[in-house]
Amino acid sequence: MQKPTLVILAAGMASRYGSMKQIEGFGPNNETIMDYSIFDAIRAGFGKVVFIIREEFVDMFKSIIEPKLGGKIPVEYVFQSLEYFLPEGTTVPEDRKKPWGTAHAVLCAKDAVKENFVVINADDFYGKDGFEKAYDFCVNVANDTTFGIIGYTLSNTLSINGTVSRGVCQTDENNNLVSINERTKIYWKGEGVAYEDAEGEHDVDASSPVSMNFWCFSPKVFELAEQFFHEFLADPKTKADPKAEFFIPILGDKFIQQDLGVIKVIPTEAVWFGVTYPQDAPGVKESLNKLIDAGEYPTKLF
Repeated sequence: MQKPTLVILAAGMASRYGSMKQIEGFGPNNETIMDYSIFDAIRAGFGKVVFIIREEFVDMFKSIIEPKLGGKIPVEYVFQSLEYFLPEGTTVPEDRKKPWGTAHAVLCAKDAVKENFVVINADDFYGKDGFEKAYDFCVNVANDTTFGIIGYTLSNTLSINGTVSRGVCQTDENNNLVSINERTKIYWKGEGVAYEDAEGEHDVDASSPVSMNFWCFSPKVFELAEQFFHEFLADPKTKADPKAEFFIPILGDKFIQQDLGVIKVIPTEAVWFGVTYPQDAPGVKESLNKLIDAGEYPTKLF
């Protein structure tokens, strides 16, 4: 049996948080949030970790990651750059500074991943149950026409400190994804939840399943990501917006709308929390301490 790989998206600029939150310590021994994800992945059975980072941070990442993980799980690093996977004859627009987005980041791992794999964010805590279910799905279900998302309840994924981005999912009676809509400004509105777009404010069901960028793929996704990325670049809306991004939910939505296969939404009861804003940090530390006190994690991970 070929063990699945864990791919960690860590190339973001952390503009809202104001620091390199991917490598900030939140655990009692300065563990990062992604340390907990890696710990959960190792005990679930994953065979390798691939970090997608910006090349200028590689030495910093290695100095932090390799002393912890040496001998525990193989590690590789791949870089996300604006120049990667552009169509032949295409150049980066002069006014383009922002990375192309999470689906482009996944595409950058094409040469490093040849087996079924899971994609997560570096700065989100997903919980043990999510990784156990993702491992089982990758080993027993995932193939070129069946992908998966670990689904979290929207109301359990919001920050009290500002807006967040969430991929809001609609499913059929078989828990197959029907559509996924990236809402880049979603927030608490009293006891309800709302989001804003160019047309104004809209209410959204707080119990909706959402994607927290915890995806299960086969390597087929790289071929599709490259095709859809080129279509994204050719779109007049992209050309008119120097901040337009090619998100994984865009890729997922095209996959199902073009009848290329199904995406299973895999529900989890795992606790989720993250650090979108500096004000989120104390709550993250408190949540980790509670899990350690409950025996879910050792005081020192590695």
